[in-house]
Amino acid sequence: MSDPTMPGSFAPCPICRKPMTAKFRPFCSARCADVDLGRWFTESYSVPAPPPDEAEADEIAD
Repeated sequence: MSDPTMPGSFAPCPICRKPMTAKFRPFCSARCADVDLGRWFTESYSVPAPPPDEAEADEIAD
């Protein structure tokens, strides 16, 4: 299996699955990079986290 972090390795663009280019790595183009950024801005992506316990929730609310 190839490692996408190593130079010269193949990894498809995570948006359109075309081959990535070095200039826009890990994407194939500026368009795909912008699509990905837009998904982060609109919160289409999220990082999973455990729910806060009640003590942490009270601290956050204050």
